Amino acid sequence: MTTKKAWAVWKGGIKDGDGAISTETGVLKEAPYGFKSRFENGKGTNPEELIAAAHAGCFSMALSLILGESGMTPERIETHAAVTIEKIGEGFEITSSHLTVTAKIRVANEEKFLEAANKAKEGCPVSKLMKANITMDAKLAP
Repeated sequence: MTTKKAWAVWKGGIKDGDGAISTETGVLKEAPYGFKSRFENGKGTNPEELIAAAHAGCFSMALSLILGESGMTPERIETHAAVTIEKIGEGFEITSSHLTVTAKIRVANEEKFLEAANKAKEGCPVSKLMKANITMDAKLAP
């Protein structure tokens, strides 16, 4: 089992506030995010962009594994993920993640490649997370 950690700090109201996201590896260190970067194309990152990056990266690794098991070693896999958030009723929901993948494989069978891509789409851990049970520990600061 491996556990990875990240955290966010938010200050202020939803529209006038701002936040910062960091990861334990230091890849993100107080990366700014806020209402404008999430809903108005402002500067900074946002949760959906980070989910898209995670989905693209996870899918690419899963596809590499599955292709290798099928005897097709990829020279390059490029995956783009587009995560959509929509207002549904009173709140917001992530309604879709669309993957666009291009793979360069020296010796490839298109049918086996498409089968591997579909298997990776269903089986990568981030795809599974989108259907996962979510647990939480919550407390107020003193």
